[in-house]
Amino acid sequence: MELVRLLCAFLLAACCCCRPAAGVPGEAERPVPELVEVEVGSTALLKCGPSHSQGNLSHVDWFSVHKEKPTLIFRVRQGQGQSEPGEYQHRLSLQGRGGPLALTQVTPHDERIFLCQSKRPRSQEHRIQLRVYKAPEEPNIQVNVLGIPVNSEEPEEVATCVGRNGYPIPQVIWYKNGRPLKEEKNRVHIQSSQIVESSGLYTLQSVLKAQLVKEDKDAQFYCELNYRLPSGNHMKESREVSVPVFYPTEKVWLEVEPVGVLKEGDHVEIRCLADGNPPPHFSISKQNPSTGEMEEQRINDSGVLVLEPAQKEHSGLYECQGLDLHTMASLLSEPQELLVNYVSDVRVSPTAPESQEGGSLTLTCEAESNQPLEFQWLREKTGQVLETGPTLQLHNLKREAGGGYRCVASAPSIPGLNRTQLVNVAIFGPPWMAFKERKVWVKENAAWNLSCEASGHPRPIISWNVNGTASEQERDPQRVLSTLNVLVTPELLATGAECMASNSLGKNTTIIFLELVSLTTLTPDSNKTTGLSTSTVSPHGCARASLPPQRKKLPEPESKGVVIVAVTVCILVLAVLGAVLYFFYKKGKLPCGRSGKQEMERNTSI
Repeated sequence: MELVRLLCAFLLAACCCCRPAAGVPGEAERPVPELVEVEVGSTALLKCGPSHSQGNLSHVDWFSVHKEKPTLIFRVRQGQGQSEPGEYQHRLSLQGRGGPLALTQVTPHDERIFLCQSKRPRSQEHRIQLRVYKAPEEPNIQVNVLGIPVNSEEPEEVATCVGRNGYPIPQVIWYKNGRPLKEEKNRVHIQSSQIVESSGLYTLQSVLKAQLVKEDKDAQFYCELNYRLPSGNHMKESREVSVPVFYPTEKVWLEVEPVGVLKEGDHVEIRCLADGNPPPHFSISKQNPSTGEMEEQRINDSGVLVLEPAQKEHSGLYECQGLDLHTMASLLSEPQELLVNYVSDVRVSPTAPESQEGGSLTLTCEAESNQPLEFQWLREKTGQVLETGPTLQLHNLKREAGGGYRCVASAPSIPGLNRTQLVNVAIFGPPWMAFKERKVWVKENAAWNLSCEASGHPRPIISWNVNGTASEQERDPQRVLSTLNVLVTPELLATGAECMASNSLGKNTTIIFLELVSLTTLTPDSNKTTGLSTSTVSPHGCARASLPPQRKKLPEPESKGVVIVAVTVCILVLAVLGAVLYFFYKKGKLPCGRSGKQEMERNTSI
């Protein structure tokens, strides 16, 4: 029993020794530190106790606690502050006498506990937990440009998201088509890592890996960074990206542009399309109408068969063949019929119509087409529609009926599909001249061009009675223009020039008079026409009308000025006389009755 009593006493003494002594400083549970939140680069205000007047804290020591080790950083004595040497020496200051302690240019390294101890007026201790925040930069996303095959057995890298210079580490969320992605075994894997920069800020890198299907070929991916600031929670989104998705070809088909009805002359493109990515190697074939075999066509570097201009020979059956270079599978499209509507070259008979004056002609127009045709006849000079239908009847033909007639063959069901043919009708007759006589203003001893125009059937030949360099221009099969370059001499001024047009049916002439004029009065309208020619000479030399061989004397230009001056003077005299008569009438000097007239006569006789 004695042994038991001794053992119980020993245990009781041991329990008493294990109890903490009452009143030992630091042994009681410490209160939760005051939380102060601030952004990187700004200023943190540290108060030594929220419930005490700062002005009474005349003796305070400030400590920074790092890894449970306090380091003195600032002293306050009699309301005056003094920094201690070290990392905070140049960033601490006291805000007013006994005020809070200001820590400027806060960095992530400042996220720790700050401790203040005061001894007067009484001993107290206050802890502050400083929390630091920094918004990351805009997230940068890089897509896998090499692409992802749909038959991959494991998730492949889709894109990488990088958020730089944030604090603390932001959270990243991946989205596909606006919906958040979560980890999914063998389907979606998100791998994130971070780097601590020398500034203490974090750079986050997140890689999205996924197993994609064909339907993801147009999917839009982006990443979102979630972070916190003293003002609350925030987020930043990257741009959307689309990753190339590779899948085998299952179908090949043809596409023709433009869509709809085609006609000759159109720019037509035939291309192959497929539902695989990357697209297979294409070739285009056309059926030979003679053998029925499909013959490969020449396509451009883009794999397009270009028909320009489209012709009726391009009509036929086409098909496309696609060779998948990954699976080496060959696929054929459904054959497609291409129809190019056409109108063949228009034929007019007779091809060189001619007739005597007073005679008749019948012109016939023909053409082929795969569409119903309409015909119109137009006069080439005026564009006037003469007849609707393939036949044009011309009766009682006159000289003026010669010239061009155009047949237009068109397919009304297809706008713009038409062909035309021009034919010239010739009317037999001796030459007729554009002018009977002309006057040309020239300068002596200068080179000048004289022109003469004639028409007829057969086409006339023009000759000149003076020496010079002549050239001809055929206006149409029955009309010709001759130009003579001459030197203006006194002899040429005296005699003038004469051009003569002749064919097997007769002759005709035009006389050109030359008049001297100074360069200041020479204008483009100097060539004056004085009459139209109607004279012709028969093959037997009988002239229907003749021109005087001598040179006519034309009125001088100065005579026109004299007449204008005389007319102007007469008008002025009449105006003055009218004004005088009106003046006498208003003054009563001019009576208006019969007696007034007699009075005027008496006054006049006097």
